[in-house]
Amino acid sequence: MSTGTGVVGDAPLSQRSIRIPATAYTVDGCHAQEEAAMIAWLLAAALAASPATPVDHGMPSPTVPSPEQVMELPPPLAQALQTQVIDRTPRSMARLERLVAFMYEPDGLGIQYRHDANHTVGETWSTREANCLSFTLLTIALARAAGIEAYGQEIARTLAWYAEGDTLYFSNHVNAGIRIGRHEYTVDVGSDSLMTLDTPQRVDDRRLMAVYYSNRAADLLGRGATVDAARYIDAALAADGGYATAWNNAGVLRVRSAQPDAAEQAFTHALELDKAHDGALMNLASLYTARGDDARAARYRDRLERLRLRNPYHHFMQAVDAERRDDHAAAARQYRRAISLYDGEHRFHSGLARALLHLGDARGAGRELQRAHDLSNGDMQARYQSKLDRLRRATP
Repeated sequence: MSTGTGVVGDAPLSQRSIRIPATAYTVDGCHAQEEAAMIAWLLAAALAASPATPVDHGMPSPTVPSPEQVMELPPPLAQALQTQVIDRTPRSMARLERLVAFMYEPDGLGIQYRHDANHTVGETWSTREANCLSFTLLTIALARAAGIEAYGQEIARTLAWYAEGDTLYFSNHVNAGIRIGRHEYTVDVGSDSLMTLDTPQRVDDRRLMAVYYSNRAADLLGRGATVDAARYIDAALAADGGYATAWNNAGVLRVRSAQPDAAEQAFTHALELDKAHDGALMNLASLYTARGDDARAARYRDRLERLRLRNPYHHFMQAVDAERRDDHAAAARQYRRAISLYDGEHRFHSGLARALLHLGDARGAGRELQRAHDLSNGDMQARYQSKLDRLRRATP
């Protein structure tokens, strides 16, 4: 992300991004692997190894905060907002830009990124740590207190996943939407590193709370704390019973509590809400495999595979894996497949340029690098220009 705070675009009622100060994060906002903690789709990747009984770590069970407590501003934070933002600027774009600077610049809150910081607003204030979800909650709470209309936005499909132990996490993404007069803006700490075909969709506070509770449940499930996780799952479903990811995580909880029939019902309901939910498809396949029902398991794996083959980001990940194996011909094929499905992602063209250079096709690499340059902007476009200049000097 570029240094400083600014606004991109000028059309009425368009989605425009507020850029977060680069000093807040070390590498362009959220790292690709860390982004997977934004909203976890907890997958039972190894059902047979999952604990069948609750785990008691000898710690008191956490209290599940109410939605009001999740969004509550601690008095010292409210006072700092008043003196450093509200009192200094009118209710306008200048106030929004000062608010963003207040959150992330060192002389403000100095918030730092941590992928597992699924915090309430008060916890973010006390720890000065946030992930993309808690960043969104903080932005919305502060903006509303400053008299700015703010709301949550969800991007259903992103390229973001990571593994811990025998558990695989997938994610979608949330950010904060802002409306000032006839203009709409997006405040997003991960905008520069986010890879998606989907546009942000406005969601209500019930969905944001379901995301928060479901994330906390996923954290607890990952640690084997099934009793505490169950309380957060219940809160997520109470907040928004239409949130497919919460039902998927409820299924994982039931698998790990030795309730396979209830788990099957939860995964199936998640697919009724979202027929393309990767986590529910994978979990049902794993559940049927564990039961010895290979035919049904194969049907769900086939559904998942068909979705992946139509997903350019699946081919992108295959290309990256091929590059790691130094199989640059396979990488080039996969990058081309990704581009054939979606030509508008600069990283696909940049990756193909790398593969072509390894294959000795400098001219083709130059064409792809130029396309990556044209699709990007800001600091990334400048980096591509530098690479193009070096390639041209090195090519006869």
